[in-house]
Amino acid sequence: MKKTVIFILSMMIAIAGIAQELGNEMYDLSKIRSGLKNKRVSSYDKTGKNGDRLSGIKDGEKAVLFDVKGAGIITHIWITIAPVPEVLSRNDIILRIYWDGKDYPSVESPIGPFFGQGWNERYNFSSFPLAAGPTNGTGLVSYFSMPFGNGARIEIENQTGRTIDAFYYYVDYLEVDKLPKDLGRFHAWYNHELTKALPEGETEWGLVGLQGENKDGKNNYVFADIKGKGHFVGLNYYVHSPSPMWYGEGDDMWYIDGEALPSLVGTGTEDFFNTSWCPKEPFYHPYYGYARVNNDIGWLGRTHVYRFFINDPIYFEKSLKATIEHGHNNNLTLDIGTVAYWYQSEASALPPAPSKELRKPKPMIGVNEIHRWRHEWRKNKNNDPQLWGNEK
Repeated sequence: MKKTVIFILSMMIAIAGIAQELGNEMYDLSKIRSGLKNKRVSSYDKTGKNGDRLSGIKDGEKAVLFDVKGAGIITHIWITIAPVPEVLSRNDIILRIYWDGKDYPSVESPIGPFFGQGWNERYNFSSFPLAAGPTNGTGLVSYFSMPFGNGARIEIENQTGRTIDAFYYYVDYLEVDKLPKDLGRFHAWYNHELTKALPEGETEWGLVGLQGENKDGKNNYVFADIKGKGHFVGLNYYVHSPSPMWYGEGDDMWYIDGEALPSLVGTGTEDFFNTSWCPKEPFYHPYYGYARVNNDIGWLGRTHVYRFFINDPIYFEKSLKATIEHGHNNNLTLDIGTVAYWYQSEASALPPAPSKELRKPKPMIGVNEIHRWRHEWRKNKNNDPQLWGNEK
């Protein structure tokens, strides 16, 4: 009898361990549920023909994709758009989502950056909650869970300067009688800034001057500024460096519930994104990676790096200010755009969104600009006809 009890207890412990090991999604997928009804809103042709799209959305116009009353949970969004990004910039189609009858959006972002497509470019991107591609980043997908208790509305605004010829989409959701009280509201906010170098110059790695100190993060780039209770779950980070210098010595600093000094402080940009040693190679993990890297000299050019806090959300009771340095002690001029993702206990308003002019992609620095830099450097060295370039 004793052996039987021990065996049963051992089996129960093993089963509990298996359930824990299986984790969340795959284990939960096997559970049989009741009271759920699948619903969809899409751009299908209601005449039964094959014109399954919204057409002719003119510059300055808005289009409502989804307007549903009652309670539900959005489980999947898919979008593709024509013409291609090089002609119709995804950086200038604005996605907004409104929860629970609010007159302000809790999601506001250019549609490309929201789905992991920086600037006005297209490239394949793969992560746990978001993806883009194929073909070459033109299929935009979200698997973020987006609950709503009293209606939801999704709209886009065309700020591209030309007509959107075709906009195809699915929004899949679960219709429920009543939403569980512990489900938060999904939020996403796009920010953008051309950061400022220090008065003494871009002193990174101590090459042109002493590096200073940054203990309070006063001039850090801000990628989230949240009021309320919730948890932070992800970041797409788009950086354009106008210099071959490494852009990523900046530390992440998090101020939770009104802290004067950050309680979470990192050790460098690539470290925050779970990578190391100044990477510039594509890498895709479900939770983090480099979706787009520069192929220029050093770290000159554009890089897209991402991190999703699926197993390690950042929790806050009253507020969260999330920041990162632009170079150590904020010493670099960088063009930074970010989309932050989080959940709050209720639908909340976002900080002001950057204007079209402010978020406009900066031009690429190339051979001509570098040669002009060399010309000015030669003049500062008295035009020695045999200057090589590494003279101090």
